[in-house]
Amino acid sequence: MSAAYETFRDLHRNIFVMPNPWDGASTLLLKREGFPALASTSAGLAFGLARPDCAAALGRDLSIQHAAMIARLSGLPVNGDLEDGFGAGPEDVVATVEASIAAGLAGLGIEDTTADPARPIHEFDHAVARIAAAAKAAKGRILLTARTDNFLHGRPDLADTIRRLVAFAEVGADVLYAPGLPDMEAIEAVVRAVAPKPVNIVFGPRSGPVPLAVLEAAGVKRVSLGGALYRQAMGSLVTAARRLKAGDFDIMGAAPTAAEITALLPR
Repeated sequence: MSAAYETFRDLHRNIFVMPNPWDGASTLLLKREGFPALASTSAGLAFGLARPDCAAALGRDLSIQHAAMIARLSGLPVNGDLEDGFGAGPEDVVATVEASIAAGLAGLGIEDTTADPARPIHEFDHAVARIAAAAKAAKGRILLTARTDNFLHGRPDLADTIRRLVAFAEVGADVLYAPGLPDMEAIEAVVRAVAPKPVNIVFGPRSGPVPLAVLEAAGVKRVSLGGALYRQAMGSLVTAARRLKAGDFDIMGAAPTAAEITALLPR
């Protein structure tokens, strides 16, 4: 049992924010700001390489190496955003769990997606079998987050989402996660259904951001940001580019200096 795993597991006793850096500099800046844990982002990694997200475009080795870089640079517990586990079968998911443990990750997430646009979500029994195999491999060694992506793939069925999350919890998942939940009522229903297992929420409900205190009152234990910080950075880039095109060079604002970032780099 690694110290990173134990620390990460214990963080879920109370609510905490787990942001998602996408490269070395963003990792070190987020560490400096005092967050207790970090997570990789498949979106940030994929978009930075000009590849689509959630379409089997990255692969196991690259994704785990990227998450391991974040862990190595930060010295913090890191949760790997490892999409569908990089294969359809339970054995593929187990290989992803084992490689994540070997890489020193504290946690990982496995989705019930298929990477097939025509059939984006695994059938219920197969999805549960995949999580059961992952949980058996992960037990006591790495924290397993089981995720259903119904609401991201045109299946806004809260009953089926809860059914899947409850089944994932029953076969041993440590944390449950359903991105894209529409409102606080749906989030509260998920939390009640899987209690006492902790729930991760990405950013907040689709109805709009809410204060952390509201999520805490609903029983949420972890808030991740997915690709939001990466997209925020790209938004700043677009704003600066438009000002530059208009001839305005006063664009740096609160941007860190090169010296400030250099001071954070490992020696």
